[in-house]
Amino acid sequence: MSDLPRRVHLHEEGPREGFQMEAGPIASADKVRLIEALARTGLREIQCVSFVNPGRVPGMADAELVAQSIRKRQGVRYTGLWLNLRGMQRALGTPLDIEGTVSVSASEAFSVRNYGKGTAALLDAQRTTLAFCVEHAIAVTRASVTTAFGCNLEGAICAATVVERVSQLLGLMDEFGLPLPILRLADTVGWAQPNAIASAIGAVRERWPALRLGLHLHDTRGTAMANALMGLQMGIDTFDSACAGLGGCPFAGHTGAAGNICTEDLAFMCEEMGIDTGVDLEALIECARLAEQIVGHPLPGKLMRAGTLERLRH
Repeated sequence: MSDLPRRVHLHEEGPREGFQMEAGPIASADKVRLIEALARTGLREIQCVSFVNPGRVPGMADAELVAQSIRKRQGVRYTGLWLNLRGMQRALGTPLDIEGTVSVSASEAFSVRNYGKGTAALLDAQRTTLAFCVEHAIAVTRASVTTAFGCNLEGAICAATVVERVSQLLGLMDEFGLPLPILRLADTVGWAQPNAIASAIGAVRERWPALRLGLHLHDTRGTAMANALMGLQMGIDTFDSACAGLGGCPFAGHTGAAGNICTEDLAFMCEEMGIDTGVDLEALIECARLAEQIVGHPLPGKLMRAGTLERLRH
């Protein structure tokens, strides 16, 4: 347990991750309401929308409207997701905080399903994005390897494949003389279990010991919290999460796709372990209840039902 971080950064993705998956339309005003409520909890980074093809992800057709409507709070970063240069250019037309990102899938089949390109073609396309970032002085702050632990289309992913993808991403950054502040390993469709988390993190660290790693965990099969604990024990200090457990990947190839690890549940576990999150748990619980009210059906978060332990302590 000696590698536990003293503090973790929670990157809230619920508004984007969650509302992209809802079958029924969610009012733009309700999306903004949740984003603004989350910004009052102590969270420092909220992924609000994705700039993707509305024909493929109709829940994000109002991305520009939502981004323009947010009343921003000082000290909070409001970000968006895009998969290509066109999406990034759309994002630049909004008041969101824009940073460059690059991403590649450990699964070739998922790459084609999610990005519309295989690995080689995707890397080529991201060269164009990186060149645009350099030209316009846009900081490139993170990279991701999606389906880093398994894929419903291709099966289990070995740690050696993850290392290969990380090498490709770092090589891409090196072409432009750019550092990589953080790399996220993503359990996009919920294949990971703690041994797989340890294996992938260990393999990447063995090759690049100074590279800061984060985790993007989905709770498709109920292992997200165990996977987060393994990550914490290996010193991981940044996690993507979703209020109330909202969301899921629309291209997972599986009807049971679930959202990111639940923000308030993860924050509760960290705080109980003496790891600072900087968030107000009671305010997060209220956000989770608001999210459930907005989508109109039960969400998987547990803390919003059980509450914290503070009122029970003697």
